[in-house]
Amino acid sequence: MKAGAYLKPLMVQCALAAIACKKNPYFAIKYRRIKSRRGHKKAIIAIARMMMVSIYHMVKDKQPFSPCDYEELLNPQEHPQRVVLNDANVFDYLNAQGYDTSSLVKCNDD
Repeated sequence: MKAGAYLKPLMVQCALAAIACKKNPYFAIKYRRIKSRRGHKKAIIAIARMMMVSIYHMVKDKQPFSPCDYEELLNPQEHPQRVVLNDANVFDYLNAQGYDTSSLVKCNDD
């Protein structure tokens, strides 16, 4: 019998309970992000592992649970929209980013 035969199912049950929690949605947000890329099963195992690592550090350091990205997850900031670059606006975009485009040659096929 493997060493995690008792611990893994227990942590999976804890992860399922954590993602269903509405009061503290930290693990639910993490779960949804992972699930969109990897699927339900891998996301649950990843959350269970995150919880196990958190428990380890809380016991080792005698500190309460305080993830560094908690505020960022609960209050996400809007990401700027991606810029579609084409021949007409590439130099304007580079100038806006702070690059000096005076040494580059503009080719007009008009």
